[in-house]
Amino acid sequence: MKIIAVDFETANEQRASACSVGLAWIENDQVVRVEERFIRPKDMRFSSFNIAIHGIRPEHVEDAGEFPDVMDEFADDFAGAMMIAHNAAFDFSVWRASLDLYRQNYPEFQYLCSVKMAQKVWPHLPSHKLNVLANYLGLSFHHHNAAEDAAICAQATIAMTQSLRAPTLSDVPKMIGMRPGRLFSSGYEACTSRKK
Repeated sequence: MKIIAVDFETANEQRASACSVGLAWIENDQVVRVEERFIRPKDMRFSSFNIAIHGIRPEHVEDAGEFPDVMDEFADDFAGAMMIAHNAAFDFSVWRASLDLYRQNYPEFQYLCSVKMAQKVWPHLPSHKLNVLANYLGLSFHHHNAAEDAAICAQATIAMTQSLRAPTLSDVPKMIGMRPGRLFSSGYEACTSRKK
């Protein structure tokens, strides 16, 4: 099974304002590839709040492709993959809103939320934010850089799979009472986890 972690940064408060995407591929419990692409939002309005978080400014993305062009480069990778995002509700709402803006069909794949996974696997942690997980796992990274966030999400997912002694990532949801989310051509289903 193809496993890819994804992270989006946005230009403003609108979900359809992706300005960067990071992707990290997992094979055999290793991060084997990390990619980052700038994205030129259709509306080039960058809020000072968002710039303060990720440091991406309009001049960084003016020569970048728009969302469909950037994401089409990886379409074959996404098809049938298990995608993972840290706070999947945000990242997959960015993906859906961006596709809706361009009136494009959704790709077909399942996805997991690494925040919800971490809450189940490591309930003792004071928080399950990405920087807290990175610190817990002894990993350093540049937070809110899409590529580095995706890579840490991938590494945390590998660590959780190993912590559970799960044979593969696809065994994890059943072990922790989680139902993977799905994107499909006509809609989506959210990733959910059972309450105790």
